[in-house]
Amino acid sequence: GNRVKGRPKRKSIKAALSSDVGSKRKLSRMGKKQKKGHAGLEATFIGRSKCLKMLQVTLKDFRRLCILKGISPRQPLGRVPGKKKGQTFYHIKDIKAIAHEPILESFREFRAYMKKVRRAAGRNERDEALRRHASVPTYTLNHLVKERYPRFQDALADMDDALTLTFLFSALPAERGIPAKVAQKAKSLAAAWGAYCATTCSITNAFVSVKGVYMEASVQTIPVRWVIPHSFRQHLPRDVDYRVMMTFFEFYETLLGFVLFKLYSDIGVRYPFPVKDFSGEIVGSASAILGANLRVLDSAFDSSKGSISKVVRKSLAQDSETSKHDNSKDAEEKSRKAKDIMKSIDSTLMKLSEENDEGDDDEDVDVAGPLKVALDEMAKEHNRAVVPGSKAELNDDALKRKGLFQGLTFFLSREVPRGYLELVCLAHGGRVGWEGENSPVTAQDSTITHHIVDRPSLPASYESLPKSREFVQPQWILDCANFMFLLPISRYTIGSPLPPHLSPWVDDEEEGYKPAYAEEIEKLKNGEKVESQIMEVGNVKATDEADQSKETTNPSGEAYASVSEDEAEEEEDEASDSKVTLKAKKKREREEKEAHELAKTMMSRKAAHLYGKMQHGLSQKKEKVDELHRRRQDIDGKEKDNSGKSVLKQKVERLKKERKDLEDSYEKTSGNMKKSKKRRSS
Repeated sequence: GNRVKGRPKRKSIKAALSSDVGSKRKLSRMGKKQKKGHAGLEATFIGRSKCLKMLQVTLKDFRRLCILKGISPRQPLGRVPGKKKGQTFYHIKDIKAIAHEPILESFREFRAYMKKVRRAAGRNERDEALRRHASVPTYTLNHLVKERYPRFQDALADMDDALTLTFLFSALPAERGIPAKVAQKAKSLAAAWGAYCATTCSITNAFVSVKGVYMEASVQTIPVRWVIPHSFRQHLPRDVDYRVMMTFFEFYETLLGFVLFKLYSDIGVRYPFPVKDFSGEIVGSASAILGANLRVLDSAFDSSKGSISKVVRKSLAQDSETSKHDNSKDAEEKSRKAKDIMKSIDSTLMKLSEENDEGDDDEDVDVAGPLKVALDEMAKEHNRAVVPGSKAELNDDALKRKGLFQGLTFFLSREVPRGYLELVCLAHGGRVGWEGENSPVTAQDSTITHHIVDRPSLPASYESLPKSREFVQPQWILDCANFMFLLPISRYTIGSPLPPHLSPWVDDEEEGYKPAYAEEIEKLKNGEKVESQIMEVGNVKATDEADQSKETTNPSGEAYASVSEDEAEEEEDEASDSKVTLKAKKKREREEKEAHELAKTMMSRKAAHLYGKMQHGLSQKKEKVDELHRRRQDIDGKEKDNSGKSVLKQKVERLKKERKDLEDSYEKTSGNMKKSKKRRSS
């Protein structure tokens, strides 16, 4: 067999164990006895108190470390370790990662430092306490940002919470343990982010909700969404731990610094800007537009007197100065494009001169076409540049957004919240003015196209303003930006009921229901003529009367002579055909239902259970859609015109009138449409 000569025979695995057996064989037969808590779930997941004992830190420092490192508690699958229900567990690998964190040593140094300061203060050694207070140990979170976000796209994808918390702190007052420098830093970060979004035309959607204003921007094809609080007096509840929020903001501050530095570097601008006072010049920046935008945004968040729209006037005034900061490569690229365009114009002019020299007067030379193309190309290149003098260019979507409000000037009344409206207007290529100081546009300016007012009626003082402007409500700006279409202002006039403010993040096809206003806007985009429901209710009666008058004015009675015996026979044939078709349809549906039930019986139990869940979800969705349709019909039926009659009542009256007019006109042709009542024979 397999035995080798000279070697002892191997014992069978079934043989009895002896003291000279190897350790591996013993383990294969008996198994290794493990110590308690060294294997299994008990060793993988540990409680919070044990974590504090391992790391030798306080609960406050441990909570800060978990927030900064991005470590959250875990719930083990299956049974609870050690049958300890209700406890908070952490993974052992996360705790080992915290144990090797450099910030942990900084926390220990700070704790030792505070002991020395308290000792000096307890001994009334004021000079010693002040001296130690000046040498407080510090730490940075730069390595944590690089560790948690190895790629820039990962950081952009996680900007939602960072921006929401930053805008929240920018609106909170400096009380309840919130230092003033934290609120000021949040304002500057929010201003810098708004400056970038407004300059690069990144704002895509905006939606006003009870919780705040939801904004969405497309930054390098990655959607970033955040919430801007309403500009009200913020109430700070007592049951909120603001220290935890400040720990999150501590990390988000560093993250935003990295992200903004990268974004501004991509468009050729140095961040942060060395900005002087409000009226001073911007030093060390290749673009004056972004500097002015940041400066005014920072002032807008700092006080109600500031505004981000100062960038419009600053950009125009400092456009000539920005060309001085262009580097040689950018200047060469710009001159090369200009030369190419001029060559196309010169070639067109040369062609024109040659045609004139030949004397062919009969043929027309198309000069307007090439010239128009060249001039359009020059305008497109000028608009595509994010910042004059930089290589960064807007993509096609951003260029389309920039042209939405191109050439429009908005003037915001004092009751209108300016923060998010200015961002939306500037990101879509518009100019903005307001009532107050530092406004680039005054109220009497004739270039204003839209005056934004949020009042039930216009005050008497507005009668002296130029008549060349339109007075609209603020929702018009948001709806136009969401649908990327300039909507008619008839539904947004002062004092009129506003149309529904539709959310731009709801997929109507997936939901199975499309609101009436969304259908109306889609028709407007397609170039179809759409009248609002209110206009239809008021004018339906007049339109029907006009149509009836046209038909009844026929002197020969040809409009009503069509009701003849032949048509009556055709209608009877159509009715009989429809009955046959209905029966065939019912029969087909019954056969399909039987086949469906038979297929269900052939399914396995698992497949049938899954199929039942799917059908239950579809039925719930269908019930929801049917309920929406029913509500829509109820609303349409309850709407009334100026006379106080609902749509349904007007429809009934119109049908009755049509029937009566038809009967009267038919009686004139010696006929009778009324059904004769047959007497029963007694």
